[in-house]
Amino acid sequence: MKIVLFGASGNIGRPTTEELLRRGHTVTAVTRAGHVDGLEHKALTVTTGDVTDPAAVAGLAASHGAVLSAVGPRIGQENDRATIVGAARALIDGLRRAGVTRLVTIGGAGSLRTPTGARVMDDPDFPALWKANAQAQSEALDLYRGVHDLDWTYVSPAAVIGAGERTGAYRSAGDTLLTDDDGNSRISYADYAIALADTIESGTAIRRRITVAY
Repeated sequence: MKIVLFGASGNIGRPTTEELLRRGHTVTAVTRAGHVDGLEHKALTVTTGDVTDPAAVAGLAASHGAVLSAVGPRIGQENDRATIVGAARALIDGLRRAGVTRLVTIGGAGSLRTPTGARVMDDPDFPALWKANAQAQSEALDLYRGVHDLDWTYVSPAAVIGAGERTGAYRSAGDTLLTDDDGNSRISYADYAIALADTIESGTAIRRRITVAY
């Protein structure tokens, strides 16, 4: 596949770019700086682009078969809503202009449901630092849920995502937070990247949110 990947230099975008290249896809990696340090491949093109600009999204998406967005602000350093909701609006508009229907986007875990039916982010112990991000991710998900002419998939990670081993093993579910036998919800960046690549390749989970965790 020919895939445009926004946010290719981030903690999620970098391993996802590497995973897609490993599988033989052609990737146009979009970053604000126009480079992904230390990553070169014959099937990789790196360019600059603003994921919150519909015209830029449309121009980059044209002639590609799918778009994957791994864009998210650095917590506490940027306007969460402007980046997350702005990107969702621009991706929806831009893909329509480009005539590209397949979109896979990373999402937050805050809007996932616990066994009681409550949202993760409504727990009194939910970190205040992540609240604005979680609310913006939830708003973006609501936008996608109103879109019926694009084949979008919103992929929420586990409650905790970070550096770790690439195991290739993960579980998936719908809107409910996944936990292990000890009540932990986690996944590594590398295995989340595998899940994102699997999702864009399989063409499943169309117009719905899924979550992945160990």
